[in-house]
Amino acid sequence: MTTDPQSRHLVVMDVDSTFITGEVVEMLAARAGSEELVTEITEQAMRGEIDFAESLHQRVATLAGLPEQVLADVLDEVVLTPGAVELVAELDRRGWPVGLVSGGFIEIVEPLAARVGIRLVRANRLEVVDGLLTGRVQGAVVDRAAKAVALRDYAAATGIPLERTVAIGDGANDLDMLALAAVGVAFNAKPLVCDAADAVVRDRLDAVLDLPVFARD
Repeated sequence: MTTDPQSRHLVVMDVDSTFITGEVVEMLAARAGSEELVTEITEQAMRGEIDFAESLHQRVATLAGLPEQVLADVLDEVVLTPGAVELVAELDRRGWPVGLVSGGFIEIVEPLAARVGIRLVRANRLEVVDGLLTGRVQGAVVDRAAKAVALRDYAAATGIPLERTVAIGDGANDLDMLALAAVGVAFNAKPLVCDAADAVVRDRLDAVLDLPVFARD
């Protein structure tokens, strides 16, 4: 389908509890026996009560010693949010690029994105030594500031100005990205995110298509 270049928008989404239904770090923690602790830390971070990077380091530390194979096992169990496939298909039909940026893990996000044809991907990488998770991530954490940087980078890479960008997320880690985008959408989000967003959507991800920014002439 041919699309007027002036009508193309860039849509960038969070992954855990936005593009997928769960939190991958909690799924991994269930295999490490630390799910209850990790879930509580996740909730605190999503509510903005503790720094995201620190919370990620705390949660990943509980995964030390897990075999690398658990990443493939968890990938098989990940469930896309209802409406996610339909949303990506419609945006692809319009010629609108889609990006994912996650405070989760590239080992899950990258193959997940490939399944639905998304090529713009950024997330944390877990450190693995001798086939075991070390309990650390490699490099700088993808936190709320890094998510906004990813949005700006994706816009530059696709030649779409920030005035034609949409960001979708659910937690405090998404606030900078939602603020930078022309339209920030809170999806099944925490109250502080709903308060900061331009629009609030619940249940199905493709319900965002009803928002004015997605209206067709």
